[in-house]
Amino acid sequence: MPFTLAPGADHVVETEVKHSRFIAALRRIDDAEAATEFVAEQKSLYPDARHHCSAFVIGYEANSRVERAHDDGEPGGTAGVPMLQVLKSRDLVDVIVVVTRYFGGIKLGAGGLVRAYSGAVSVALDSAELVARERKILRTLAIRHSEAGRVEAELRARGVSVLGTTYGSKAVMTLAAGDADDLDSIVASITSGAGQLEPAGSMWVDTTVRG
Repeated sequence: MPFTLAPGADHVVETEVKHSRFIAALRRIDDAEAATEFVAEQKSLYPDARHHCSAFVIGYEANSRVERAHDDGEPGGTAGVPMLQVLKSRDLVDVIVVVTRYFGGIKLGAGGLVRAYSGAVSVALDSAELVARERKILRTLAIRHSEAGRVEAELRARGVSVLGTTYGSKAVMTLAAGDADDLDSIVASITSGAGQLEPAGSMWVDTTVRG
């Protein structure tokens, strides 16, 4: 199951290795453009830092996933890729991390850099609020206005996510559930067979929190 950052502010944690400061900043993102913007923001926040290394993973499907890593002047393979490996090892998606380094005067060597950068990301993730992501099937349900409140309450009580309701000649709810057959059964029971579900695609939604 994939995870991502819970919605909210960026998560920033600083570590120190042999007097070098490593500032790891995490953000939830939706596309590569947002990743580029975040890197630029971090560079503007710490303009006197020597390196702003980055890694991100975007997308849930293997055939459309985008993964990138950048060493930003550190020896090749000592920063961006180790950072990316931490994100992937924790099944994170739609996340970017930028680690800003202030050199402390002591060279760390290739192995030391790998440990420092990957460690900075790990420490930041250890204290970040994460949420599991699950693909849900979407259906719309049209019912009488007079039944909307009761039906919505019973759906939620049975674990069905009600994403929203629009009102016209009928109240039309957009529902999200993990299993189409289960949803059919639940709706049939609640509406005594009167509720008609219509396909509305699918989407990834936040589920449980992992802090």
